[in-house]
Amino acid sequence: MDSQASIEQQIAGEKAAALGRSGRKLMIALDNLRRFDEIARRGGRILDPARRAALVEIAGDALWSYIVQREAMGLIDSEYIVREYAVPWEVRREMRPRLRAAG
Repeated sequence: MDSQASIEQQIAGEKAAALGRSGRKLMIALDNLRRFDEIARRGGRILDPARRAALVEIAGDALWSYIVQREAMGLIDSEYIVREYAVPWEVRREMRPRLRAAG
C-alpha cells in the first residue's frame, strides 16, 4: 500500500471513530432525558423543570453535532437519525450548538 492510500485509510478510520463517538454522545443524552422522564412518571410528579430543560438542551446539542458531522461525510438523511434514535420533538426544536464559555 502506498503512503497516500495509507493516509487516506487512516483519515477514513478517524472519521468513522469520530462519528461513532458523536452517535454515542447523542444516545447517552437521549437516554438521560428518557430516564429523567421515567423517574418522574413512576413517582407521579414533575421533577426539577430546570434540570429537564438542561437535559433537552444537551440532547439538542448532541443531535446538532451528530447531524452536522454526518452531513460533512456526505450522509444527508437527518430524518433517518430522528427516526432511528426516536428523537423527541422538543429535542429537535432545541437542535443547535450550545454556547460554551471560553476556558
